[in-house]
Amino acid sequence: MRKLIILAAMAASLTVAACNTVEGAGKDVSSAGQAVSDTAKDAK
Repeated sequence: MRKLIILAAMAASLTVAACNTVEGAGKDVSSAGQAVSDTAKDAK
């Protein structure tokens, strides 16, 4: 039973870490897209 609880806790922590990683990557892509849009507007 103790091993099951430990494995569940480890799986939960990995899931939370993955969500943070994906969220951070999404923010990076979004900011890069915003930079491209701003540059295009300035070029007009």
